[in-house]
Amino acid sequence: MEKESSELIIGISIGVVIGILLAITAFFCFRRYHRRRPQIGNSSSRRAATIPIRTNGVDTCTVLSDSSIGTESPKSIQNGMSMWLRGLRKTSVVSASGILEYSYKDLQRATYNFTTLIGQGAYGPVYKAQMSTGETVAVKVLATDSKQGEKEFQTEVMLLGRLHHRNLVNLVGYCAEKGQHMLIYVYMSRGSLASHLYDENLEPLRWELRVQIALDVARGLEYLHDGAVPPVVHRDIKSSNILLDQSMRARVADFGLSREEMVSKHVSNIRGTFGYLDPEYISTRSFTKKSDVYSFGVLLFELIAGKNPLQGLIEYIELAAMTTDGKGGWEEIADSRLDGKYDLQELNDVAALAYKCVNRAPKKRPSMRDIVQVLSRILKSRHERKCHKRSSSATTEEVTINVEQPDHRSPVSGHRRAESMDSTADSCEV
Repeated sequence: MEKESSELIIGISIGVVIGILLAITAFFCFRRYHRRRPQIGNSSSRRAATIPIRTNGVDTCTVLSDSSIGTESPKSIQNGMSMWLRGLRKTSVVSASGILEYSYKDLQRATYNFTTLIGQGAYGPVYKAQMSTGETVAVKVLATDSKQGEKEFQTEVMLLGRLHHRNLVNLVGYCAEKGQHMLIYVYMSRGSLASHLYDENLEPLRWELRVQIALDVARGLEYLHDGAVPPVVHRDIKSSNILLDQSMRARVADFGLSREEMVSKHVSNIRGTFGYLDPEYISTRSFTKKSDVYSFGVLLFELIAGKNPLQGLIEYIELAAMTTDGKGGWEEIADSRLDGKYDLQELNDVAALAYKCVNRAPKKRPSMRDIVQVLSRILKSRHERKCHKRSSSATTEEVTINVEQPDHRSPVSGHRRAESMDSTADSCEV
C-alpha cells in the first residue's frame, strides 16, 4: 500500500514538473513572437508604400488624388481576401484587397483634430485632411452608435478594394481604431452635383457640362453592372452621391448600400432615397440592375429640369409627358437657370432616354451599356456639328475674301489653299 502511494506521488510530481516546463517554454515563445511582430508589421508597411494600388488598364484610375499617393504610417493589408479582426470583440470581418489601414493619430493630425468639416453624410461627418505627404483626402467618420454604419463600412472596404474605375471615387484607406470607423477617399474639390444644381451661390452648370456629367456617371454604373466580377448594384444613385473633381468630371460615390449580384436581392427593409427609388423595388423588395437604371433616369431628369426628386420630380415629368410624344417637346421642363442656352435636339434626346429609364416595367428600361452608347452618340454628334459649323465658317470667310479681293495668284496657289481647307475639315472628324 505504501509502495503504491509512493508511486502515485512520484507520478504526480513528474506531471507537475513537465507542466511547469511547458508553461515556461510557451511563455518565452509568446514573448519572442511579440518582439518580432512589430518588426514584421513595419517592414510590411514599408513595402506597401512602394506598391502601386491602382494598375493601368482600360477605364482604370491611375491617380488617387490631385497629388501623388503617399502613406501616413499605414499598416499593410494582405493581398487577396485577407481577414481583419479587432481584438476579441465581435466585430465583423473586413475583406480588403490592397487597401491600406491608417492610424487614428495620423488622421487626427491630418484633420487638425477633426476641425476641418466639409460635409455631413447620412452616417457621419466628412473632413478634409492634409496628409504630411502633401496629398489632400476626404475622411468620412461613421457614427459610433450606428450598427448600420459599421455594416456599410465593411461593404465599402470590401467593394472598393477591388473596384477600380476612373468614374468611381477611389478609396485610399481606412481606420478602425479606438472604437472609430473611418474611410479615406480621394478628395473631390468641386463637391457634389447636388450643390451645383441647387446652391444659388454657385454658377449654374452649362448644358454641355450636364450631358458630360451624365455620361461619366453612366460609365461608372456600366462598369459596376458589366465590368465588375461579380456585378455590383449601387442602390443609391442620386445627385448628392455624384462628386466632381477639379476638371468637373464626375465620379460615383458612397457604396454603403451596394450589393453584389451573388448576394440575395431580397431585403426586408426599404433602403435608399425616396424620389430615386424604383417603384418595382418598393413593391417587391427586389433590387436589380434595372433599379439602378431607374435611379439614373431620375438623375437625368434632375440634370434637365434642375428640380429636386424629393419635391415630386417624377409627377412633374409625367404631367409634361402628356403633352409630348415621349421624344420631343421636353423643352418646357428645362431648368430656368439654363436661360435657354442649350441645343434643343440634344435636350429632347436626353429627355427621351431618361423617360425610357423610368419606365415602370423594368424589362422595358435600357441597360447601362445602351445608355452609354446613346449619350456617347449625342456628344459625338455635337462635336461633328461644331466641326461642320467651323468648316462652314471658314468656307464663307474664304468666299468673302475672294469677292472683295480678287485672287491674281496662280492656279497652283489656289489649289494649295483648297487642300488646306480640306485638311482642316478632316481634323474635326471623330
